[in-house]
Amino acid sequence: MPDTIESKGEIGRRGVLKGAALVGSLAAAPRAAAGTKAPLLAPTPPMGWNSWNSFATTITEAQALETAAIQARELLPFGYDVFTIDIQWYEPEASSYTYNAKPVPTLDAHGRLLPAPNRFPSAANGKGFAPIAAKVHALGMKFGVHLMRGIPRLAVERNVAVLGTNGIRAADIADKGSICPWNPDMYGVDMRKPGAQAYYDSVFALLASWGVDFVKMDDMSRPYDAHAPEIEAAAKAIKASGRPILLSLSPGETPVPRAAHVAQHAQMWRISDDFWDDWKMLEAQFTRLENWSPHTRPGAWPDADMLPLGRLALGQRDTKFTPDEQRTLMTLWSIARSPLIMGGDLRHLDAPTRALLTNREVIAVNQASSDNRPWFVADDRRVWTARAATGGHYVALFNTGDKPGEAAFDLRLLGLTGKVQVRNLWEGKDEGASPLRLARTLSPHGAALYRVRPA
Repeated sequence: MPDTIESKGEIGRRGVLKGAALVGSLAAAPRAAAGTKAPLLAPTPPMGWNSWNSFATTITEAQALETAAIQARELLPFGYDVFTIDIQWYEPEASSYTYNAKPVPTLDAHGRLLPAPNRFPSAANGKGFAPIAAKVHALGMKFGVHLMRGIPRLAVERNVAVLGTNGIRAADIADKGSICPWNPDMYGVDMRKPGAQAYYDSVFALLASWGVDFVKMDDMSRPYDAHAPEIEAAAKAIKASGRPILLSLSPGETPVPRAAHVAQHAQMWRISDDFWDDWKMLEAQFTRLENWSPHTRPGAWPDADMLPLGRLALGQRDTKFTPDEQRTLMTLWSIARSPLIMGGDLRHLDAPTRALLTNREVIAVNQASSDNRPWFVADDRRVWTARAATGGHYVALFNTGDKPGEAAFDLRLLGLTGKVQVRNLWEGKDEGASPLRLARTLSPHGAALYRVRPA
């Protein structure tokens, strides 16, 4: 397992338990007509923004709408079209990267989570996220929310009735032995019990009625086999909702041997625990993305997690990644076709970060390349290649060492002969004819990304 931010005294998803020893929306989309095949969800890696890296559990309606407007203006023209509110939007007292030991989430009469009205005033009177979703849609973007696996513990304590059942109550379907190790909000749902699927169906029906397009569902992928019935239940509930909601599973590591199962039920899934701006974490993602590369395809995207760039951690600091490491991050996520989900505070989007996120030629590698694969060459050197949609190949060179050094690749391995034309995608300029050995001296933790074509 990767190093965690917590072990370094920083911020991690699991946080600390407070008071404990440690720590007018779019209508539901119509169902596909009989005999027709529903459009593929996520035909390319999803792109967007998520609130976790910058707001933790605390985002409010005003902050969300301000950020969505910035995203629409600055990032949407480049393809970043998913806007997601992360964890504990239902918790009135959420205040940081920690979790209250005894949360009192906002619930409806059937135990379904609702936005806390003190943080999201437009959610009052049963409107939920519909007003915010409508505004996000009006900006031309998709609206996403975070959801914990299971049923709220408070719903079980109150033993509310499960919607769509005849007399089944929350305590009848809860699995009190299945709890998240880092968040106290939920119990698992025992999918062997009558009414269990009806509960999940009711949850996703509510999300669909609000106009939700994307659900990041947490505490799902680890331990995978133990949670597989609830993964299947969520996918089934989405289908029953009639709305094409993209399902993203979190956190990892999702086990590679379960690739076929996860791709059947979700469109993206985490390959690691929470990823933050720490070089050792970035270095570890190389191996994970290499292992997952054979399983990447349209509609099924291994997710190396959000991009911790710019202003982070409740405005307390900027990313600790150096400029070279930031370029390495974007190069690796792009050539491996991981989803591109910005995590930094867009209200403080600076010019260098914006330039990093909005290089159209680099984004094209993420969105429109094929045959993406790693090559294993030498210690502290990594190489990935891919086929460009309009001809030629992409070559990404990486120096993961702590000293400057040469990274090289023999272009004959791509079937090229003679001279080739080389274009530097990060610099946006042609470098002219090159021999078949593409070699560049890279800074420590640095990367370069090229398009090569026959001369």
